[in-house]
Amino acid sequence: MPAHTFHTAWSEDDGEYVGTCPSFPSLSWLAPTEAEALEGIRAVVAEVVADLETDESIPVPLESD
Repeated sequence: MPAHTFHTAWSEDDGEYVGTCPSFPSLSWLAPTEAEALEGIRAVVAEVVADLETDESIPVPLESD
């Protein structure tokens, strides 16, 4: 899998940490800890990439700020 950038941040609205990936802006993962949010978004992206590898193009990783 290409090296994607992942971010975590506290969500006041949800009262949990949210994990995101700029290459897949429609995906996120909420969890009570930052580590779980990061683990969750990485797993979701890995699943989506595995699904896309069959016959669709995979988004190119975006540069980190």
